[in-house]
Order: sequence, then C-alpha cells, then structure tokens
Amino acid sequence: MNSLEAFEKDIELQLSFLKSFSKQKQLSEKEQKSALFSGSGDSLVSAMLAHSFSNGLVSVFDPLDLFKNPKLIKSKNTYFVSISGNTITNIHVARKAKKSIAITSKSDSKLAKASDKIILLSAPNSGVFTAGSISFLESALTCISLVSSVTIPKTTQLLSKAKVFAKKSHISKRIFVLGTFFTYPMAMYCAAKFYEILGYDVHYARLEQFSHMELFSCKKGDTVIIFEEENSHNKQLVLHLKKIGINVIHPSIPSKKLDQILYCTFFSQLLPLFEAKKKKRKDCHFVLAENIRNVSNQMIY
Repeated sequence: MNSLEAFEKDIELQLSFLKSFSKQKQLSEKEQKSALFSGSGDSLVSAMLAHSFSNGLVSVFDPLDLFKNPKLIKSKNTYFVSISGNTITNIHVARKAKKSIAITSKSDSKLAKASDKIILLSAPNSGVFTAGSISFLESALTCISLVSSVTIPKTTQLLSKAKVFAKKSHISKRIFVLGTFFTYPMAMYCAAKFYEILGYDVHYARLEQFSHMELFSCKKGDTVIIFEEENSHNKQLVLHLKKIGINVIHPSIPSKKLDQILYCTFFSQLLPLFEAKKKKRKDCHFVLAENIRNVSNQMIY
C-alpha cells in the first residue's frame, strides 16, 4: 500500500474510531487556569484547540519558547502533545516543568519517561508512514475533552458533506486558509496537510488579520479557503476577492463548535487528497522529499 492510499484509508478509519473515543476527565476551572498546553506541528494545533475550547483559560505555547523562557512552566501543569513522544524540545522542557503530562501514543518514549503522567493515545491506523490524520484527531479530541464537555456527533454525515464539497472544489498551487478563534488552528492543520501531501505554497491566517497583511501578497488565480460560518462580513470578503480574480472556497461550516472541528479536519484531509489523486500521485510529498525530511528529522529528534 502506498502512502496516499494509506492516508485515504486512515481518513475512513476515523469514523469507527470516533464511535469508541474515550474522553478524559474534564479539568476544573481552577485546574485549567494552572494548565499549559504545548506541541509541535499537528500537535500544536491540538494544544491550540485546548486553549480555544477552554475559552482562553488554559495557556498554549510553542515548546521552544518554553525552553528559552523556563519561568513560564515553573508554576504550571504542562501538557505536552506528541504522537511519537520523541520531539527533543518537548523532552527537555518536560524535565524542567513543575508537573509534566505527556499526551502520546508511545508509552515507552523519551517524553513519556521524562513526564510525571501519561495520557496514552491508542487510535488504530493503516500502519504505513503517511500524513497525520487519525492520530491528530485523537490528540485534538483528547485535548478538547480535558477542558470542555465532549459529545461526538453523527460523523458519517459530516464526512460525507466534506467529501462532496472537497470533490467539487478547485484549487491553485498558492493557497491562503483563514480561520477564527476555534477554526484558526484548523487553518493551520489544513496548511500542514497541503505541505505534507502536495508540497504546495500555503499560508494560514486569522480572518481579520488577512485583510491587513496577507491579502497584499495575493495574486490573481490564488485560492482563499475560509473556515467560518457564512455571515455578512465574510460574504463581503468573498465578493471583493472574486472581483479581483481570487478563487474562493467557502465550505458550509456547521454552527456547533465541535462539529466545526470535525468538519474542518475531514475537509483539510480530503481537499489535498483529491488534488493529489487528480495529479496521479501515489505517495505523499514528504515521503518522497527525502532531503527535506532529513533536515526535519535532524531538527526535531
């Protein structure tokens, strides 16, 4: 099985996984105020979702910022999100934290051994090296459940809707993904999937900030994806962008916050998947880009 086929299989596996997802005991308001979440890549997205769903009660930081500013963790219970448990910066910071909790799929990893407590992730996958999908979803929901009540909706319908919209969407090689408080982390995740699967030039931005900054680097034919429910403000943005030749994709984002995260997760996976299939790709870009992946590994591990 090639890596793109494995990625598609893992997307479908998410439906059965969600039926058996085990949520965590929710932290009290006091506990949330003394909690800090951290991670890198997809794991940072999960950490950011904890911040959003706590309504800002929990803090979220890049692990390198914590390493360089150790005072930030001296009075905090720090949750490190890392699927592999081997990201070196997380490990260094976990050893210095007041109390460190590893959210990882590897109970014998260096991060797990450096932490005071482990929250073990156990979602199944295809077993093939590919872009993060089901592992991300489990880590995201685990972080959310620590700070908010979680009731998993009917996800088959959400996946079907995302699939229909993604299939009919047309994209360019230069893309901007926009989000707000709850969906900005998902804009970041969407960009990551385009990097990993296709190696495209993608930027993620907050919806408000886009009109102040990134918009000025847009060119005719670029694509803007909006992760926000339709409203008068973003309808104006869509109208003006189309007038200057910008391709706009505005999915039908659900109103409930957890539904939004699940829908945006599925859409972020499916859109680059279908683009890769149109291009007759067999493997994800980062699997083939050995030199770039080697640099990444040297810096991460």
